[in-house]
Amino acid sequence: MRDLQSEMDSRGKDIDKVGIKGLRYPIVLLDKNNKTQHTIAEIDMYVFLPNDYRGTHMSRFIEVINSYRKEISIERLEPILRDLKLKLKSRKAEISLKFPYFIEKFSPVSRKYGLNYYDISFDAVCEEKYDFTLTVSALGMSLCPCSKEISNYNAHNQRVLVSVSVKMLGIVWIEELVDIIERNVSSPVFVLLKREDEKFVTESSYDNPKFVEDIVRDIALELDKNDKITWYSVEAESFESIHPFNAYAYIEKRV
Repeated sequence: MRDLQSEMDSRGKDIDKVGIKGLRYPIVLLDKNNKTQHTIAEIDMYVFLPNDYRGTHMSRFIEVINSYRKEISIERLEPILRDLKLKLKSRKAEISLKFPYFIEKFSPVSRKYGLNYYDISFDAVCEEKYDFTLTVSALGMSLCPCSKEISNYNAHNQRVLVSVSVKMLGIVWIEELVDIIERNVSSPVFVLLKREDEKFVTESSYDNPKFVEDIVRDIALELDKNDKITWYSVEAESFESIHPFNAYAYIEKRV
């Protein structure tokens, strides 16, 4: 049959990314506490398309990912990308996986079981060199230091979304980054809280007020101590309870 995608194109325009988006696929991850964890990822895959090719072959992306269906993990991303480059005759390939990750979390006083979820992404690029970025996003609680200082009775507080992205040498566990985030917000959040837990969380966050600026700086200081992390970015977005807008801060390690 005629292969339209492989035919010559005369318009002289390279395409930086061509491929598939939004493929939902089961994956198996290393879990620090339970060895492995099964979840569902939303996968985007791209290659560079030179100007003399009319199109790419979408089916080949699926064929490559299917060949790794029982072992899609951080360690397998580089081989996946190298196979994409080879199968699609491209000099560059990219992949992004976004998925929920679950960690057991017990309430601080009653020790009731809960299962917190975190949004995770793996982003990898392979051209001459291979590059990988891990991003962990976690919800916490932020209590405003200014509100506490000027108010006689209360201080406004709200949920804050913190995202940490890292490039690394060796393994940095998702759980490690979650711990760093939750240590540096006013308080972690919990799926299940009894009254004694609510009292503890409310009072402990009042004793630990944080601006978004405090959160990103404190997390950056902890990341600086990890020799396996070669680059990072930290962002915090506070869903303000007394403003019609969000507070935001971002910090990045320069390399």
